Amino acid sequence: MYFLFSHNDLDGVGCGILAKLAFGEQAEVRYNSVSGLDLQVERYLEKKHKEDVLLITDLSVHAENEKKIEAFVKAGGDVILLDHHKTALHLNEYSWGHVKVSYDDGRLTSATSLLYDYFIENKLLNPTPIVEQFVELVRLYDTWEWEGKNELTAKQLNDLFFLLSIDEFEERMVARLQTETQFQFNEFEQKILAMEEEKIGRYVRKKRRELTQTFIHGFCTGIVHAESYHSELGNELGKDSPHLDYIAIINVGGKRISLRTIHDDIDVSKIANRYGGGGHAKASGCSLTTEAYEQYVAKVFPLEPLRIDATRNRYNEKGSTHGCLYVNYEQEQFYLYPTEEEIWAIEKNGEKLDQEYPSFEEAERMIKRTEGASLARDELFIRFLMDNVIHSRLVSLEMIDYIKGEETESEHYLS
Repeated sequence: MYFLFSHNDLDGVGCGILAKLAFGEQAEVRYNSVSGLDLQVERYLEKKHKEDVLLITDLSVHAENEKKIEAFVKAGGDVILLDHHKTALHLNEYSWGHVKVSYDDGRLTSATSLLYDYFIENKLLNPTPIVEQFVELVRLYDTWEWEGKNELTAKQLNDLFFLLSIDEFEERMVARLQTETQFQFNEFEQKILAMEEEKIGRYVRKKRRELTQTFIHGFCTGIVHAESYHSELGNELGKDSPHLDYIAIINVGGKRISLRTIHDDIDVSKIANRYGGGGHAKASGCSLTTEAYEQYVAKVFPLEPLRIDATRNRYNEKGSTHGCLYVNYEQEQFYLYPTEEEIWAIEKNGEKLDQEYPSFEEAERMIKRTEGASLARDELFIRFLMDNVIHSRLVSLEMIDYIKGEETESEHYLS
């Protein structure tokens, strides 16, 4: 009998689907949360299943179970652990530990892809084009490579996973991979996926208005409370506010924190490890410990949500050569403009700051991180220019002519 203990996300369930393809009724699959695995492993080892094979995928065990598994294997037990999180690399010290973060060609691994490789190498599963396609879709989503490759099917596969129960999803996928030659969604699935996409969009927009910002352990951190769509939230909020080092998604009911980043120089697995968690460099998680609660919930509770940049401007546009205006909750004004030396300067409430920046992006990053400022709406920008253009040289002569030429059309902003 083959026992598979795996994670309860798409990648973990992908492993279960492969196990059922390989072993059929001889596969006993159990899905676990990160915190639930060790209890399952302890119970298995207590029963001393020496005639069976234990496969652990997409999760790692704690130090005590490491010792127990090692003793079990030395006594004749059969255990294989396959993982792709770098926080589990130390398990490679054991004969039963197989942890690999990336392939030789640079592609990131997933638990599903590692288990598939193991099955093929050991002739436990016959390769077929549709199974290979399924494995790659899971890998693309779990590593978030789908976005760079614009492989929407990978994201939709994860959406479908959350729309169905694990049992129904598993049953659908096993049947599909056994009977069809090419992976595709049926008409019903396409309809519910379209509805889900709209729902996710609305959810992300709602949570964007609830995002707060603070510094935690030196990182500029975006914090939002949410129970659903953590990957989508982390990605979209990160892209919308790239000045944030990472996004922390808090689920108080589940006592969990999900950490996501879009930046290559930020490793959120190290942050998660501080609270006993782990994961990938760009996607990790941990328990909401007492220390984490104080940092991510209690300390942040009094803060106002992060201001949202104006999105329908015609005049106050980011990076404009005529300059652009930002404002924070204290109604302080920040005017960003390029100098004759083609570097960017900042004036705060009319006073020029000493520091200058080689690009608009760096100047904007500074005022967003330290001042909590956002791009002002057109009406405030036009009023600002008309109040200052006569008394200073904040803008070029071309911009003065531009304002005069547009004055009639923009009068409604000033009423």
